[in-house]
Amino acid sequence: MLQRFTQALIPTVKETPAEATNASHILLLRGGYVRQVGAGIYNFLPLGLRVLRKIENVVRQEMDRAGAQEVLMPALLPGEYFKETQRWDLYGDVLFRIRDRKGGDYHLGPTHEEIVTDMVRREVRSYRQLPLNLYQIQTKFRDEPRPRGGVMRGREFTMKDAYSFDVDELGAQRSYENMREAYKRIFERLGLTFRIVQADSGAIGGKTSAEFQVLADSGEDAIVACDECDYAANVEAAEIGALPKGPEFPKEEVREVHTPNVGSIADVAKFLKVNAKRFLKSLLYVAPASDAHPHGEVVMACVRGDHEVNEIKLANALGAREVHLATEADVERATGAKVGFAGPVGFKGRVLVDPAGAELTNAVTGANKTDHHLMGVNLSRGDYAADVKDIRSAAEGDPCPRCGAHGGGGHFKAYKGIEGGHIFILGTHYSAKMRATFLAQDGSERPMIMGCYGIGISRLVASAVEQHHDQDGIRWPLAIAPYHVHLCTLGTEPEVMNAAKALADALVERGIDVLWDDRDERPGVKFKDADLIGLPWRVTIGAKTIAKEQCELKARSNRDPKGHELVTLANAPERIAAALGMAD
Repeated sequence: MLQRFTQALIPTVKETPAEATNASHILLLRGGYVRQVGAGIYNFLPLGLRVLRKIENVVRQEMDRAGAQEVLMPALLPGEYFKETQRWDLYGDVLFRIRDRKGGDYHLGPTHEEIVTDMVRREVRSYRQLPLNLYQIQTKFRDEPRPRGGVMRGREFTMKDAYSFDVDELGAQRSYENMREAYKRIFERLGLTFRIVQADSGAIGGKTSAEFQVLADSGEDAIVACDECDYAANVEAAEIGALPKGPEFPKEEVREVHTPNVGSIADVAKFLKVNAKRFLKSLLYVAPASDAHPHGEVVMACVRGDHEVNEIKLANALGAREVHLATEADVERATGAKVGFAGPVGFKGRVLVDPAGAELTNAVTGANKTDHHLMGVNLSRGDYAADVKDIRSAAEGDPCPRCGAHGGGGHFKAYKGIEGGHIFILGTHYSAKMRATFLAQDGSERPMIMGCYGIGISRLVASAVEQHHDQDGIRWPLAIAPYHVHLCTLGTEPEVMNAAKALADALVERGIDVLWDDRDERPGVKFKDADLIGLPWRVTIGAKTIAKEQCELKARSNRDPKGHELVTLANAPERIAAALGMAD
Protein backbone atom coordinates (compact mmCIF):
# COMPACT_ATOMS: atom_id res chain seq x y z
CA MET A 1 0.00 0.00 0.00
CA LEU A 2 1.14 3.54 -0.79
CA GLN A 3 -0.10 6.40 1.39
CA ARG A 4 0.74 10.04 0.62
CA PHE A 5 1.26 12.24 3.69
CA THR A 6 -0.64 15.09 2.03
CA GLN A 7 -3.73 12.88 1.78
CA ALA A 8 -3.48 11.37 5.26
CA LEU A 9 -4.68 12.27 8.74
CA ILE A 10 -1.37 12.22 10.65
CA PRO A 11 -1.55 15.12 13.13
CA THR A 12 1.93 15.07 14.68
CA VAL A 13 2.70 17.57 17.44
CA LYS A 14 5.98 18.87 18.84
CA GLU A 15 4.94 19.48 22.45
CA THR A 16 4.44 16.81 25.09
CA PRO A 17 0.71 16.66 25.92
CA ALA A 18 0.03 17.77 29.49
CA GLU A 19 -2.13 14.73 30.32
CA ALA A 20 0.50 12.19 29.19
CA THR A 21 3.16 10.79 31.53
CA ASN A 22 4.53 7.49 30.25
CA ALA A 23 6.45 7.12 26.97
CA SER A 24 3.79 5.26 25.01
CA HIS A 25 1.06 7.76 25.93
CA ILE A 26 3.28 10.70 24.95
CA LEU A 27 4.54 9.24 21.68
CA LEU A 28 1.22 7.80 20.48
CA LEU A 29 -0.36 11.23 21.00
CA ARG A 30 2.56 13.18 19.50
CA GLY A 31 2.87 10.78 16.56
CA GLY A 32 -0.79 11.15 15.61
CA TYR A 33 -1.71 7.56 16.44
CA VAL A 34 -4.48 8.14 19.01
CA ARG A 35 -6.56 10.95 20.47
CA GLN A 36 -8.42 11.02 23.78
CA VAL A 37 -12.22 11.21 23.71
CA GLY A 38 -12.77 10.94 27.46
CA ALA A 39 -11.05 9.48 30.52
CA GLY A 40 -9.74 6.07 29.45
CA ILE A 41 -11.48 6.31 26.03
CA TYR A 42 -9.51 6.83 22.80
CA ASN A 43 -9.92 7.23 19.06
CA PHE A 44 -7.45 5.22 17.00
CA LEU A 45 -6.45 7.43 14.07
CA PRO A 46 -5.33 5.87 10.76
CA LEU A 47 -1.74 5.11 11.83
CA GLY A 48 -2.87 3.69 15.17
CA LEU A 49 -5.56 1.56 13.59
CA ARG A 50 -3.04 0.05 11.16
CA VAL A 51 -0.88 -1.03 14.11
CA LEU A 52 -3.92 -2.41 15.91
CA ARG A 53 -5.03 -4.38 12.83
CA LYS A 54 -1.55 -5.81 12.27
CA ILE A 55 -1.48 -7.12 15.83
CA GLU A 56 -4.98 -8.54 15.35
CA ASN A 57 -3.88 -10.29 12.16
CA VAL A 58 -0.93 -12.01 13.84
CA VAL A 59 -3.15 -13.09 16.73
CA ARG A 60 -5.88 -14.33 14.39
CA GLN A 61 -3.42 -16.31 12.25
CA GLU A 62 -1.90 -18.08 15.24
CA MET A 63 -5.25 -18.78 16.88
CA ASP A 64 -6.53 -20.31 13.64
CA ARG A 65 -3.28 -22.28 13.29
CA ALA A 66 -3.82 -23.64 16.82
CA GLY A 67 -7.28 -24.93 15.85
CA ALA A 68 -9.43 -22.28 17.53
CA GLN A 69 -12.56 -21.02 15.78
CA GLU A 70 -13.52 -17.35 15.68
CA VAL A 71 -16.91 -16.17 16.92
CA LEU A 72 -18.30 -12.77 17.87
CA MET A 73 -20.31 -12.28 21.04
CA PRO A 74 -22.25 -9.13 21.99
CA ALA A 75 -20.75 -6.35 24.09
CA LEU A 76 -24.11 -5.50 25.68
CA LEU A 77 -25.01 -8.38 28.00
CA PRO A 78 -28.07 -9.29 30.12
CA GLY A 79 -27.21 -9.26 33.83
CA GLU A 80 -28.71 -12.73 34.38
CA TYR A 81 -25.55 -14.55 33.27
CA PHE A 82 -23.22 -12.76 35.71
CA LYS A 83 -25.87 -13.27 38.41
CA GLU A 84 -25.84 -17.00 37.63
CA THR A 85 -22.13 -17.17 38.58
CA GLN A 86 -22.28 -14.50 41.33
CA ARG A 87 -19.98 -12.17 39.41
CA TRP A 88 -22.68 -9.48 39.24
CA ASP A 89 -21.70 -8.66 42.83
CA LEU A 90 -18.07 -9.80 42.67
CA TYR A 91 -17.13 -7.34 39.92
CA GLY A 92 -18.40 -4.40 41.98
CA ASP A 93 -17.91 -0.90 40.59
CA VAL A 94 -15.67 -2.09 37.74
CA LEU A 95 -18.77 -3.33 35.90
CA PHE A 96 -20.56 -0.82 33.66
CA ARG A 97 -24.21 -1.46 34.59
CA ILE A 98 -27.19 -0.41 32.48
CA ARG A 99 -30.98 -0.50 32.92
CA ASP A 100 -33.15 -0.76 29.84
CA ARG A 101 -36.49 1.04 29.50
CA LYS A 102 -38.27 -1.92 31.13
CA GLY A 103 -35.98 -1.85 34.18
CA GLY A 104 -33.97 -4.92 33.18
CA ASP A 105 -30.35 -5.27 34.32
CA TYR A 106 -27.67 -5.19 31.61
CA HIS A 107 -23.95 -4.52 31.55
CA LEU A 108 -21.12 -3.91 29.12
CA GLY A 109 -18.91 -6.99 28.83
CA PRO A 110 -15.59 -6.88 30.71
CA THR A 111 -14.99 -10.53 29.75
CA HIS A 112 -17.14 -13.30 28.30
CA GLU A 113 -16.78 -16.54 30.28
CA GLU A 114 -20.50 -16.71 31.06
CA ILE A 115 -21.66 -15.87 27.54
CA VAL A 116 -19.42 -18.40 25.81
CA THR A 117 -20.38 -21.04 28.40
CA ASP A 118 -24.04 -20.37 27.67
CA MET A 119 -23.33 -20.61 23.93
CA VAL A 120 -21.68 -24.00 24.34
CA ARG A 121 -24.21 -25.43 26.80
CA ARG A 122 -26.95 -24.71 24.25
CA GLU A 123 -25.15 -26.46 21.39
CA VAL A 124 -22.88 -29.20 22.77
CA ARG A 125 -24.43 -32.43 24.02
CA SER A 126 -21.86 -35.20 23.56
CA TYR A 127 -18.20 -35.92 24.19
CA ARG A 128 -17.95 -36.40 20.40
CA GLN A 129 -18.31 -32.60 20.00
CA LEU A 130 -15.30 -31.91 22.22
CA PRO A 131 -12.63 -30.56 22.47
CA LEU A 132 -13.66 -27.09 21.35
CA ASN A 133 -11.84 -23.75 21.38
CA LEU A 134 -13.70 -20.53 20.53
CA TYR A 135 -12.19 -17.05 20.35
CA GLN A 136 -13.16 -13.50 19.51
CA ILE A 137 -11.46 -10.13 19.00
CA GLN A 138 -13.78 -7.56 20.47
CA THR A 139 -14.17 -4.39 22.53
CA LYS A 140 -14.32 -4.78 26.32
CA PHE A 141 -15.42 -2.32 28.99
CA ARG A 142 -14.21 -1.92 32.56
CA ASP A 143 -14.84 1.11 34.75
CA GLU A 144 -11.25 1.48 35.89
CA PRO A 145 -11.03 3.70 38.99
CA ARG A 146 -7.87 5.34 37.64
CA PRO A 147 -7.55 4.93 33.85
CA ARG A 148 -3.96 5.82 32.98
CA GLY A 149 -1.19 5.42 30.48
CA GLY A 150 -3.34 6.18 27.45
CA VAL A 151 -4.39 2.89 25.81
CA MET A 152 -2.31 0.98 28.38
CA ARG A 153 -5.17 0.91 30.88
CA GLY A 154 -8.39 2.29 29.50
CA ARG A 155 -12.08 1.89 30.23
CA GLU A 156 -12.72 0.66 26.68
CA PHE A 157 -10.15 -1.60 25.00
CA THR A 158 -9.71 -4.27 22.34
CA MET A 159 -9.07 -7.80 23.56
CA LYS A 160 -8.73 -11.29 22.14
CA ASP A 161 -10.38 -13.79 24.47
CA ALA A 162 -10.50 -17.53 23.80
CA TYR A 163 -12.20 -20.35 25.72
CA SER A 164 -11.50 -24.06 25.54
CA PHE A 165 -13.88 -26.89 26.47
CA ASP A 166 -12.62 -30.42 27.17
CA VAL A 167 -13.94 -33.72 28.50
CA ASP A 168 -11.30 -34.14 31.24
CA GLU A 169 -8.32 -32.57 33.03
CA LEU A 170 -5.81 -34.18 30.67
CA GLY A 171 -7.57 -32.70 27.67
CA ALA A 172 -7.73 -29.30 29.37
CA GLN A 173 -3.99 -29.45 30.02
CA ARG A 174 -3.37 -30.23 26.35
CA SER A 175 -5.53 -27.25 25.32
CA TYR A 176 -3.65 -25.05 27.77
CA GLU A 177 -0.24 -26.13 26.42
CA ASN A 178 -1.50 -25.63 22.87
CA MET A 179 -2.46 -22.04 23.72
CA ARG A 180 0.81 -21.49 25.57
CA GLU A 181 2.74 -22.41 22.41
CA ALA A 182 0.43 -20.28 20.25
CA TYR A 183 1.01 -17.31 22.55
CA LYS A 184 4.77 -17.79 22.39
CA ARG A 185 4.58 -17.64 18.59
CA ILE A 186 2.38 -14.53 18.74
CA PHE A 187 4.70 -12.57 21.02
CA GLU A 188 7.78 -13.66 19.09
CA ARG A 189 6.21 -12.63 15.76
CA LEU A 190 5.24 -9.26 17.21
CA GLY A 191 8.91 -8.58 17.98
CA LEU A 192 8.41 -8.25 21.74
CA THR A 193 10.82 -9.30 24.48
CA PHE A 194 8.74 -11.17 27.04
CA ARG A 195 8.75 -13.68 29.87
CA ILE A 196 6.14 -16.31 30.67
CA VAL A 197 5.48 -16.03 34.39
CA GLN A 198 3.45 -17.90 36.97
CA ALA A 199 0.47 -15.78 38.01
CA ASP A 200 -2.56 -15.47 40.25
CA SER A 201 -5.93 -16.00 38.56
CA GLY A 202 -7.78 -13.23 40.42
CA ALA A 203 -11.51 -12.70 39.83
CA ILE A 204 -11.52 -14.82 36.65
CA GLY A 205 -11.23 -17.97 38.76
CA GLY A 206 -9.32 -21.16 38.03
CA LYS A 207 -6.03 -22.69 39.09
CA THR A 208 -3.22 -23.14 36.52
CA SER A 209 -2.35 -19.66 35.31
CA ALA A 210 0.47 -17.87 33.47
CA GLU A 211 1.05 -14.31 32.28
CA PHE A 212 2.94 -13.20 29.20
CA GLN A 213 4.82 -10.17 30.48
CA VAL A 214 6.32 -7.67 28.03
CA LEU A 215 9.53 -6.50 29.71
CA ALA A 216 9.73 -2.71 30.09
CA ASP A 217 11.25 -0.44 32.73
CA SER A 218 7.95 1.42 32.91
CA GLY A 219 5.90 -1.73 33.57
CA GLU A 220 3.51 -1.67 36.52
CA ASP A 221 3.89 -5.40 37.25
CA ALA A 222 6.83 -6.62 39.33
CA ILE A 223 8.15 -10.00 38.25
CA VAL A 224 11.07 -12.18 39.26
CA ALA A 225 12.94 -14.70 37.14
CA CYS A 226 15.61 -17.24 38.03
CA ASP A 227 19.10 -16.47 36.71
CA GLU A 228 19.80 -20.16 36.06
CA CYS A 229 16.54 -21.90 35.03
CA ASP A 230 13.39 -20.79 33.20
CA TYR A 231 11.24 -20.24 36.32
CA ALA A 232 9.60 -16.81 36.37
CA ALA A 233 6.59 -15.47 38.22
CA ASN A 234 4.69 -12.36 39.13
CA VAL A 235 5.77 -11.38 42.66
CA GLU A 236 2.13 -11.84 43.69
CA ALA A 237 2.37 -15.55 42.89
CA ALA A 238 6.10 -16.38 43.03
CA GLU A 239 7.11 -19.31 45.13
CA ILE A 240 10.28 -18.78 47.14
CA GLY A 241 13.03 -21.31 47.76
CA ALA A 242 14.33 -22.01 51.25
CA LEU A 243 16.57 -19.24 52.54
CA PRO A 244 19.89 -20.30 54.05
CA LYS A 245 19.61 -20.60 57.80
CA GLY A 246 21.13 -17.77 59.77
CA PRO A 247 23.58 -18.22 62.63
CA GLU A 248 22.29 -20.04 65.70
CA PHE A 249 22.14 -18.01 68.90
CA PRO A 250 21.27 -19.12 72.43
CA LYS A 251 17.64 -18.26 73.00
CA GLU A 252 17.19 -15.18 75.13
CA GLU A 253 14.36 -14.56 77.55
CA VAL A 254 11.55 -12.37 76.26
CA ARG A 255 11.97 -8.87 77.61
CA GLU A 256 10.06 -5.65 77.11
CA VAL A 257 11.92 -2.49 76.09
CA HIS A 258 10.75 1.09 76.07
CA THR A 259 10.82 2.57 72.55
CA PRO A 260 9.27 6.03 72.88
CA ASN A 261 8.00 7.72 69.72
CA VAL A 262 9.59 5.18 67.35
CA GLY A 263 7.13 2.99 65.49
CA SER A 264 8.72 2.15 62.12
CA ILE A 265 11.17 -0.73 61.83
CA ALA A 266 13.88 1.58 60.51
CA ASP A 267 13.51 3.90 63.50
CA VAL A 268 13.31 1.09 66.06
CA ALA A 269 16.30 -0.68 64.49
CA LYS A 270 18.34 2.51 64.80
CA PHE A 271 17.11 3.10 68.36
CA LEU A 272 17.92 -0.46 69.52
CA LYS A 273 21.03 -0.82 67.30
CA VAL A 274 19.61 -4.06 65.83
CA ASN A 275 19.60 -5.13 62.16
CA ALA A 276 16.15 -4.93 60.49
CA LYS A 277 16.48 -8.62 59.54
CA ARG A 278 16.08 -9.45 63.26
CA PHE A 279 12.61 -7.87 63.33
CA LEU A 280 9.28 -9.61 63.02
CA LYS A 281 7.18 -7.11 61.07
CA SER A 282 3.55 -7.51 62.21
CA LEU A 283 0.69 -6.08 60.18
CA LEU A 284 -3.03 -6.38 60.83
CA TYR A 285 -5.46 -7.16 58.03
CA VAL A 286 -9.22 -7.56 57.79
CA ALA A 287 -10.67 -10.48 55.80
CA PRO A 288 -14.26 -10.20 54.50
CA ALA A 289 -17.18 -11.39 56.60
CA SER A 290 -17.88 -15.13 56.63
CA ASP A 291 -20.15 -17.54 58.53
CA ALA A 292 -17.46 -17.92 61.21
CA HIS A 293 -16.75 -14.18 61.33
CA PRO A 294 -19.90 -12.26 60.36
CA HIS A 295 -18.22 -8.89 60.95
CA GLY A 296 -14.96 -9.79 59.25
CA GLU A 297 -11.85 -11.35 60.76
CA VAL A 298 -8.87 -9.32 61.97
CA VAL A 299 -5.68 -11.33 61.43
CA MET A 300 -2.00 -10.65 61.99
CA ALA A 301 0.53 -11.26 59.20
CA CYS A 302 4.18 -11.47 60.24
CA VAL A 303 7.26 -11.36 57.98
CA ARG A 304 10.92 -10.66 58.51
CA GLY A 305 11.66 -6.96 58.86
CA ASP A 306 13.26 -6.60 55.43
CA HIS A 307 10.42 -8.45 53.65
CA GLU A 308 6.94 -7.38 52.51
CA VAL A 309 3.56 -9.02 53.10
CA ASN A 310 1.93 -10.22 49.87
CA GLU A 311 -1.78 -9.52 50.20
CA ILE A 312 -2.79 -11.96 47.46
CA LYS A 313 -0.86 -14.81 49.07
CA LEU A 314 -2.32 -13.82 52.45
CA ALA A 315 -5.85 -13.87 51.05
CA ASN A 316 -5.23 -17.27 49.46
CA ALA A 317 -3.86 -18.62 52.76
CA LEU A 318 -7.02 -17.42 54.51
CA GLY A 319 -9.33 -18.76 51.80
CA ALA A 320 -10.61 -15.22 51.20
CA ARG A 321 -11.21 -13.30 47.96
CA GLU A 322 -9.23 -10.34 49.27
CA VAL A 323 -7.90 -8.68 52.39
CA HIS A 324 -7.23 -5.07 53.27
CA LEU A 325 -5.10 -3.34 55.87
CA ALA A 326 -6.83 -2.73 59.17
CA THR A 327 -7.66 0.85 60.07
CA GLU A 328 -5.98 2.60 63.00
CA ALA A 329 -9.15 2.04 65.01
CA ASP A 330 -9.12 -1.69 64.14
CA VAL A 331 -5.48 -1.94 65.21
CA GLU A 332 -6.08 -0.23 68.53
CA ARG A 333 -9.11 -2.41 69.27
CA ALA A 334 -7.24 -5.62 68.42
CA THR A 335 -3.93 -4.85 70.15
CA GLY A 336 -4.63 -2.10 72.69
CA ALA A 337 -1.79 -0.09 71.15
CA LYS A 338 -1.24 2.49 68.47
CA VAL A 339 -0.11 1.53 64.96
CA GLY A 340 3.56 0.51 64.90
CA PHE A 341 3.57 -1.52 68.11
CA ALA A 342 1.67 -4.69 67.13
CA GLY A 343 3.20 -8.10 67.69
CA PRO A 344 2.16 -11.78 67.82
CA VAL A 345 2.96 -12.41 71.50
CA GLY A 346 -0.35 -12.31 73.36
CA PHE A 347 -2.37 -11.39 70.28
CA LYS A 348 -5.88 -12.83 70.63
CA GLY A 349 -6.61 -13.41 66.92
CA ARG A 350 -5.19 -15.61 64.21
CA VAL A 351 -1.49 -15.15 63.37
CA LEU A 352 0.21 -16.16 60.11
CA VAL A 353 3.98 -15.98 59.77
CA ASP A 354 6.23 -16.47 56.76
CA PRO A 355 8.86 -19.27 57.01
CA ALA A 356 11.73 -16.77 57.07
CA GLY A 357 10.08 -14.94 59.96
CA ALA A 358 9.28 -18.18 61.76
CA GLU A 359 12.98 -19.15 61.78
CA LEU A 360 14.12 -15.95 63.50
CA THR A 361 16.02 -16.42 66.73
CA ASN A 362 15.51 -13.76 69.40
CA ALA A 363 13.30 -11.62 67.20
CA VAL A 364 12.29 -8.05 67.93
CA THR A 365 8.59 -7.27 67.57
CA GLY A 366 5.87 -4.99 68.86
CA ALA A 367 4.65 -5.53 72.42
CA ASN A 368 0.98 -4.63 71.74
CA LYS A 369 1.68 -1.71 74.03
CA THR A 370 2.26 1.83 72.80
CA ASP A 371 5.94 2.89 72.86
CA HIS A 372 7.11 -0.65 73.72
CA HIS A 373 8.69 -3.59 71.89
CA LEU A 374 9.68 -7.11 72.83
CA MET A 375 13.11 -8.64 72.32
CA GLY A 376 14.11 -12.31 72.48
CA VAL A 377 10.91 -13.63 70.82
CA ASN A 378 11.12 -17.21 69.46
CA LEU A 379 8.33 -19.14 67.71
CA SER A 380 10.27 -22.40 68.17
CA ARG A 381 10.02 -21.98 71.93
CA GLY A 382 6.30 -21.28 71.79
CA ASP A 383 6.43 -17.59 72.67
CA TYR A 384 3.45 -17.20 70.30
CA ALA A 385 1.23 -19.45 68.21
CA ALA A 386 1.07 -19.05 64.44
CA ASP A 387 0.37 -20.83 61.16
CA VAL A 388 3.53 -20.90 59.04
CA LYS A 389 2.55 -19.91 55.50
CA ASP A 390 4.21 -18.37 52.44
CA ILE A 391 2.69 -14.89 52.70
CA ARG A 392 5.48 -12.65 51.49
CA SER A 393 6.42 -11.13 48.15
CA ALA A 394 9.43 -12.53 46.35
CA ALA A 395 12.37 -10.17 45.93
CA GLU A 396 15.62 -9.97 43.98
CA GLY A 397 18.20 -12.33 45.45
CA ASP A 398 15.68 -14.85 46.82
CA PRO A 399 16.55 -18.48 46.01
CA CYS A 400 14.68 -20.15 43.14
CA PRO A 401 12.18 -22.76 44.34
CA ARG A 402 12.67 -24.98 41.27
CA CYS A 403 16.34 -25.39 40.44
CA GLY A 404 17.26 -24.92 44.11
CA ALA A 405 15.14 -27.96 44.96
CA HIS A 406 17.13 -29.99 42.42
CA GLY A 407 20.60 -29.00 43.54
CA GLY A 408 20.89 -25.79 41.50
CA GLY A 409 21.88 -22.44 42.88
CA GLY A 410 19.61 -20.06 40.99
CA HIS A 411 18.42 -16.79 42.48
CA PHE A 412 15.81 -14.28 41.44
CA LYS A 413 16.43 -11.20 39.35
CA ALA A 414 13.76 -8.51 39.43
CA TYR A 415 12.11 -7.09 36.32
CA LYS A 416 9.28 -4.76 35.44
CA GLY A 417 6.67 -5.98 33.01
CA ILE A 418 3.41 -5.16 31.27
CA GLU A 419 0.85 -7.95 31.20
CA GLY A 420 0.15 -8.58 27.52
CA GLY A 421 -1.54 -11.97 27.80
CA HIS A 422 -2.94 -14.29 30.46
CA ILE A 423 -3.88 -17.97 30.17
CA PHE A 424 -5.83 -20.08 32.69
CA ILE A 425 -7.19 -23.52 33.26
CA LEU A 426 -10.59 -22.74 34.75
CA GLY A 427 -11.67 -26.29 35.46
CA THR A 428 -15.41 -26.43 36.17
CA HIS A 429 -15.52 -22.99 37.82
CA TYR A 430 -18.17 -21.79 35.31
CA SER A 431 -19.45 -24.97 33.68
CA ALA A 432 -20.60 -26.47 36.99
CA LYS A 433 -22.42 -23.30 38.04
CA MET A 434 -24.06 -22.91 34.64
CA ARG A 435 -24.69 -26.63 34.04
CA ALA A 436 -22.62 -26.73 30.86
CA THR A 437 -22.51 -30.53 30.74
CA PHE A 438 -22.01 -33.28 28.17
CA LEU A 439 -22.78 -36.97 27.93
CA ALA A 440 -19.55 -38.89 28.48
CA GLN A 441 -18.65 -42.11 26.67
CA ASP A 442 -19.92 -44.14 29.65
CA GLY A 443 -23.30 -42.38 29.50
CA SER A 444 -22.76 -40.18 32.56
CA GLU A 445 -23.39 -36.42 32.55
CA ARG A 446 -20.29 -34.36 33.37
CA PRO A 447 -19.36 -30.66 33.43
CA MET A 448 -16.97 -29.50 30.74
CA ILE A 449 -13.42 -28.61 31.77
CA MET A 450 -12.72 -25.05 30.64
CA GLY A 451 -9.73 -22.86 29.87
CA CYS A 452 -9.53 -19.10 29.27
CA TYR A 453 -6.91 -17.24 27.20
CA GLY A 454 -6.73 -13.46 26.82
CA ILE A 455 -4.51 -10.99 24.96
CA GLY A 456 -4.85 -7.22 25.34
CA ILE A 457 -4.64 -6.17 21.69
CA SER A 458 -4.79 -2.40 22.27
CA ARG A 459 -2.52 -2.71 25.31
CA LEU A 460 0.10 -4.38 23.10
CA VAL A 461 0.15 -1.24 20.94
CA ALA A 462 1.31 0.74 23.98
CA SER A 463 3.51 -2.09 25.29
CA ALA A 464 5.43 -2.22 22.01
CA VAL A 465 6.12 1.52 22.25
CA GLU A 466 7.24 1.24 25.88
CA GLN A 467 9.76 -1.40 24.84
CA HIS A 468 10.76 0.14 21.48
CA HIS A 469 11.39 3.87 21.62
CA ASP A 470 14.15 6.42 22.12
CA GLN A 471 14.35 10.15 22.83
CA ASP A 472 13.22 10.99 19.29
CA GLY A 473 10.19 8.76 18.97
CA ILE A 474 8.87 5.26 18.36
CA ARG A 475 10.89 2.39 16.84
CA TRP A 476 8.24 -0.09 15.67
CA PRO A 477 9.06 -3.77 15.29
CA LEU A 478 8.72 -4.61 11.60
CA ALA A 479 5.72 -6.94 12.03
CA ILE A 480 3.45 -4.27 13.51
CA ALA A 481 4.75 -1.03 12.00
CA PRO A 482 1.91 0.83 10.27
CA TYR A 483 4.09 1.05 7.14
CA HIS A 484 7.44 -0.55 6.37
CA VAL A 485 9.12 2.43 4.71
CA HIS A 486 8.97 6.19 5.32
CA LEU A 487 9.77 7.79 1.96
CA CYS A 488 10.89 11.43 2.28
CA THR A 489 11.20 13.66 -0.75
CA LEU A 490 13.29 16.81 -0.35
CA GLY A 491 11.84 19.41 -2.67
CA THR A 492 8.95 19.18 -5.09
CA GLU A 493 10.80 19.25 -8.41
CA PRO A 494 9.19 16.97 -11.02
CA GLU A 495 12.26 14.75 -11.35
CA VAL A 496 12.31 14.20 -7.55
CA MET A 497 8.60 13.43 -7.34
CA ASN A 498 8.66 11.18 -10.42
CA ALA A 499 11.60 9.17 -9.08
CA ALA A 500 9.90 8.83 -5.69
CA LYS A 501 6.64 7.67 -7.30
CA ALA A 502 8.47 5.09 -9.41
CA LEU A 503 10.35 3.75 -6.36
CA ALA A 504 7.17 3.66 -4.25
CA ASP A 505 5.31 1.72 -6.94
CA ALA A 506 8.17 -0.78 -7.22
CA LEU A 507 8.16 -1.31 -3.46
CA VAL A 508 4.37 -1.76 -3.30
CA GLU A 509 4.63 -4.39 -6.05
CA ARG A 510 6.91 -6.32 -3.68
CA GLY A 511 4.33 -6.16 -0.87
CA ILE A 512 6.08 -3.32 0.96
CA ASP A 513 3.86 -0.67 2.58
CA VAL A 514 5.08 2.88 1.97
CA LEU A 515 4.24 6.17 3.69
CA TRP A 516 5.38 8.92 1.32
CA ASP A 517 6.00 12.31 2.92
CA ASP A 518 5.26 14.42 -0.14
CA ARG A 519 4.68 17.64 1.82
CA ASP A 520 6.37 20.88 0.83
CA GLU A 521 8.25 21.08 4.14
CA ARG A 522 11.81 21.64 5.29
CA PRO A 523 14.02 18.49 5.58
CA GLY A 524 14.34 18.93 9.35
CA VAL A 525 10.57 18.85 9.83
CA LYS A 526 10.24 15.70 7.73
CA PHE A 527 13.11 13.90 9.45
CA LYS A 528 11.79 14.74 12.92
CA ASP A 529 8.35 13.44 11.98
CA ALA A 530 9.91 10.30 10.51
CA ASP A 531 11.78 9.63 13.76
CA LEU A 532 8.64 10.34 15.80
CA ILE A 533 6.37 8.08 13.73
CA GLY A 534 9.05 5.40 13.89
CA LEU A 535 8.76 3.28 10.72
CA PRO A 536 11.57 0.69 10.41
CA TRP A 537 13.30 2.27 7.38
CA ARG A 538 13.56 5.78 5.96
CA VAL A 539 14.30 6.38 2.29
CA THR A 540 15.25 9.91 1.22
CA ILE A 541 15.22 11.25 -2.35
CA GLY A 542 16.27 14.80 -3.23
CA ALA A 543 17.83 16.77 -6.04
CA LYS A 544 21.38 15.86 -4.93
CA THR A 545 20.72 12.12 -4.82
CA ILE A 546 18.73 12.23 -8.09
CA ALA A 547 21.71 13.83 -9.81
CA LYS A 548 23.66 10.66 -8.96
CA GLU A 549 20.64 8.39 -9.61
CA GLN A 550 20.73 7.40 -5.95
CA CYS A 551 18.59 7.45 -2.81
CA GLU A 552 19.52 7.39 0.87
CA LEU A 553 18.54 4.41 3.02
CA LYS A 554 18.62 4.52 6.83
CA ALA A 555 17.27 2.20 9.54
CA ARG A 556 15.24 3.84 12.30
CA SER A 557 17.32 1.82 14.79
CA ASN A 558 20.53 3.49 13.59
CA ARG A 559 21.21 6.56 15.75
CA ASP A 560 24.44 7.53 13.97
CA PRO A 561 23.80 10.85 12.13
CA LYS A 562 25.98 9.50 9.32
CA GLY A 563 24.57 5.99 9.51
CA HIS A 564 22.90 6.01 6.11
CA GLU A 565 23.58 4.04 2.96
CA LEU A 566 23.48 5.36 -0.59
CA VAL A 567 22.02 2.94 -3.12
CA THR A 568 21.23 3.36 -6.79
CA LEU A 569 17.60 3.91 -7.68
CA ALA A 570 17.75 0.89 -9.96
CA ASN A 571 18.88 -1.37 -7.11
CA ALA A 572 16.86 0.33 -4.38
CA PRO A 573 13.74 -1.90 -4.48
CA GLU A 574 15.81 -5.07 -4.14
CA ARG A 575 18.07 -3.57 -1.45
CA ILE A 576 15.14 -2.25 0.59
CA ALA A 577 13.27 -5.57 0.30
CA ALA A 578 16.41 -7.35 1.53
CA ALA A 579 16.73 -4.94 4.46
CA LEU A 580 13.13 -5.71 5.39
CA GLY A 581 13.62 -9.44 5.02
CA MET A 582 11.10 -9.43 2.17
CA ALA A 583 13.37 -10.25 -0.75
CA ASP A 584 12.32 -12.93 -3.22
